[in-house]
Amino acid sequence: MVFSSVFDVGTLRKEFENAGISSQFIPIIWKHVRQKPNSELDEVPSLPAPAYPILRSKFKVMTSSLISATDSMDGLTTKLLIRLQKGNLVEAVIMRYDPRLGKYDGKPRPGGQRSTLCVSSQVGCKMACKFCATGTMGFKNNLSSGEIVEQLVLASRFSDIRNVVFMGMGEPLNNFTAVVEAIQIMMGSPFQLSPKRITVSTVDHLVLRWQSVETLLSGLYEIIKVGIIHSINKFHDTLPNVNLAVSLHAPDQDIRCQIMPSARAFPLGRLMEALRAYQEKSQQKIFIEYIMLDGVNDLERHAHQLGKLLQTLEVVVNLIPFNPIGTFSSFRASTQQNVKLFQKVLRGSYNIRTTIRQQMGEDISGACGQLVVNLSEQRSTGNERLLADIEDLHI
Repeated sequence: MVFSSVFDVGTLRKEFENAGISSQFIPIIWKHVRQKPNSELDEVPSLPAPAYPILRSKFKVMTSSLISATDSMDGLTTKLLIRLQKGNLVEAVIMRYDPRLGKYDGKPRPGGQRSTLCVSSQVGCKMACKFCATGTMGFKNNLSSGEIVEQLVLASRFSDIRNVVFMGMGEPLNNFTAVVEAIQIMMGSPFQLSPKRITVSTVDHLVLRWQSVETLLSGLYEIIKVGIIHSINKFHDTLPNVNLAVSLHAPDQDIRCQIMPSARAFPLGRLMEALRAYQEKSQQKIFIEYIMLDGVNDLERHAHQLGKLLQTLEVVVNLIPFNPIGTFSSFRASTQQNVKLFQKVLRGSYNIRTTIRQQMGEDISGACGQLVVNLSEQRSTGNERLLADIEDLHI
């Protein structure tokens, strides 16, 4: 029998409403599960009597199970391999940061070690980016809101999670409803994460529709590309103050199409229009992800193109070293000299805040672009897009 997670809030709320039970009891269940993950739902205190048979028959404390937790040699990264209820596997990555290594106003950050969790939102991915191993899996399934939140519950057993980034397996905006529900749960009791410490990363995605009945009848099947503008606006309306990160990766449409097949569906000019409209409405920084590929998008002229493209926006550009993904890709990492020059051009010529992503977890295939689940071998070989330290990027 297939059970729902108690963190599948839409399903749980509906069941409670049908039984005349107030949804105000739901956070009590979540608090109990977080504090006692090995307990049974019968043990949740202070619920109305009709709630218990519903919980017993239709829900589980955890529908996901932890298969393995692999630590990097420096102890700063832990990659979790998680089996979902229907047998699919996903990965999540915990990244720990020493505040003494980050600076705030020229001084070491106060406080102790903090951790960021990179979560997956889908099994596989439709985007098929050529520098990312997850794309080789193709798309398998969307995760439910409960399966997304359960990654946070499992990760909390290893570290106190302070930040969450949706940069693991999958395209979050292609699983919009579940991602929104998961974030709303993370921001509420008992997790209480600040929206400013949650970041959702997106590649362009597309919704296709017929322009009108007339064009359908006339046989002129003109397709309107709606996708990113609608989703980005909807993102802000639904999740104000949550950070948006956009996977740009190239300063012109031709290069983007070469390395990101999904970019063919949406011209770069339209994407920039959407980002300008989003920023005008939200008044928030936009994080730009840019993977550095040797000889492809890392030359000085590319830096100038990117600077001109972004100079009217308030952005933080995160330059991402390409991590090896074996036979999945023939790309090579940019030289350190090219990465530094690229950063210098963006900062010096265009006054664009630019960081170079700290590489974490490469020795356990948990670094950016390395997350992929080999289902035939039931093991992880890596693929996900990691941020340096999300808190340092807000300064």
